Amino acid sequence: MFLLKETFLRKKMKKKVVVGMSGGVDSSVTALLLKKQGYEVQGLFMRNWEYGIKGSQCPNRIEFEDAKKVGELIGIEVKGKDFVQEYKTKVFDVFLEGLKKGLTPNPDILCNREIKFNVFLNEAKKMGADFIATGHYAKIAKYKDHFVLDTPKDNSKDQSYFLHALSSEQLSQAMFPLADLTKSEVREIAKEHNLPVSNKKDSTGICFIGNQRFDEFITQHLKAIPGDIIDENGNIIGKHKGLICYTLGQRKGIGIGGIKQTQLDNNIHKPWYVAKKDIRNNTLTIVQDTNHPLLMSKNVEASHMHWVLEVAPKVGDKLMAQIRYRQKKQACTVTQVDNDKVVVEFDKPQRAVTLGQSLVLYDGNYCLGGGFISNYN
Repeated sequence: MFLLKETFLRKKMKKKVVVGMSGGVDSSVTALLLKKQGYEVQGLFMRNWEYGIKGSQCPNRIEFEDAKKVGELIGIEVKGKDFVQEYKTKVFDVFLEGLKKGLTPNPDILCNREIKFNVFLNEAKKMGADFIATGHYAKIAKYKDHFVLDTPKDNSKDQSYFLHALSSEQLSQAMFPLADLTKSEVREIAKEHNLPVSNKKDSTGICFIGNQRFDEFITQHLKAIPGDIIDENGNIIGKHKGLICYTLGQRKGIGIGGIKQTQLDNNIHKPWYVAKKDIRNNTLTIVQDTNHPLLMSKNVEASHMHWVLEVAPKVGDKLMAQIRYRQKKQACTVTQVDNDKVVVEFDKPQRAVTLGQSLVLYDGNYCLGGGFISNYN
């Protein structure tokens, strides 16, 4: 009921909304819906990546042209704004530093916190915006006197994991018009209104890498130091290209086939999985069981915690959590709260908990916040 009342008030007041236009179907339909609802809508395309950066396949020019075509069709102005330096400093450089330390940072989380709902929000305010809007599949609700993220209609596309670091203040100035739509419904709306991006494929992976292999891109920016691949017993069974090229749980691209030593156990043809990255010894540990004990953890610690309610949960609280995007929410219990850290124990062991990724906590469907995974066992 709150959301319906809030939407009605916003429409009645004829507020100005600046929409983050990416050139994709989601942001295009977002702008269309707001325009049809009577808002004063302006599109703003964020250029976050420099043309010609080595190894990059980011199609900025094409995406901007698609956004402008949509703007012309629905009758709104779409401007471009350069946030390249801010993105490099606050997202890409942080991403690289994390990789050097053996972490696996998530640039989408950094981009939302530092660019879309910070730099972009401030730019939109300069343009006279009352609100900003994006094509995220997320829902804003009121919970304990704070604006929080709720679960959208299309649960399979729920992007609260990427948005968990936003504050109540930031959410109070944001709109997610796709909250009550499924992806298929969004495409149908785009087709009904003849938007040129109605059949455009969704972008996948990290935006600045494009369709190329992660290791091929990253080794153009960081030095990869080859080392030993070892099994769970410490036996050397191969060579890795550099720890920066791998992530926990990874199966493809390890470069290890059948090993004679495993033939007696009928394991010679079983796939290998990355289980551990040892920065100090520059070794990569791999195992042959997808649920191997080295891949499973019950206790997860996260640091640099952000709580949208501005108050941390209490020890003993029963919550739900995600350790990666699109993971089904898992039941857990808070076992420790210390300054900006939290430790939770999952009801069931979690596979491939990865340092640098985010632990995001939920009270039912409401996102409470999260932080960077700093330890697990």
